[in-house]
Amino acid sequence: MNSFFTGIRETIVPGKGARHGPLPPLLVGLTVVTGLVDAFSYLVLGHVFVANMTGNVVFLGFALVGAPGFSIGASAVALVSFWLGALVGGKAGVRVGEHRGRHLTVAASGQAALLAVAVLLAALSTQPVPGGFRYPLIIALSVAMGIQNATARKLAVPDLTTTVLTLTITGIAADSTIVGGKGSSTGRRVISVASMLGGALVGAVFVLHVAIVLPLVTALVVLVAVAGSAHVLGRGDPAWVHP
Repeated sequence: MNSFFTGIRETIVPGKGARHGPLPPLLVGLTVVTGLVDAFSYLVLGHVFVANMTGNVVFLGFALVGAPGFSIGASAVALVSFWLGALVGGKAGVRVGEHRGRHLTVAASGQAALLAVAVLLAALSTQPVPGGFRYPLIIALSVAMGIQNATARKLAVPDLTTTVLTLTITGIAADSTIVGGKGSSTGRRVISVASMLGGALVGAVFVLHVAIVLPLVTALVVLVAVAGSAHVLGRGDPAWVHP
């Protein structure tokens, strides 16, 4: 139990000299962004995700056999756009990945720019969102999330992938003390799951009860905060910036 709460504390407030420095809480912030944007995309743009590509592959299969409510075009555009974003994120990792603070700053800033475009589009759109706004929104958000996924992969902070939870949830069970495992990463894994759940919950409340643009505005604020924090905390070449 002590290791569980220690894992939570070290994820949210890393100790001085921690191997990954401030990256864990910053990546938790990006995990919240995932929940926010996928809540928006699924509830506003139809049955499509902009971060969860496993879901889009399944949705594409449904659409190909004519299941109602699913779109071949939306799923395919999201998949291709995410892939392009991952290419951009991978290129950024090659160019600035030797300094993890600079890498996260560049990636989160790029995401923020794309989210700003999405906020503008969502603010100008009507509901239900017409095709002329739907596909640009899918493209902007999917590219942004592709960048995020590639960045998290390069930063390689254990159990903080920011977009994929299947292996995280598996690890909570498979590595638990119940089955004889060490359970040492359970706290961090639970934080990761809770962060995405929280983002999705807040995003859904905003879409259903307030205004459809608010999940994207919130995600944009988080991204700006992450980019600014990574820039400031990465000054002076601290040890954690080196892969």
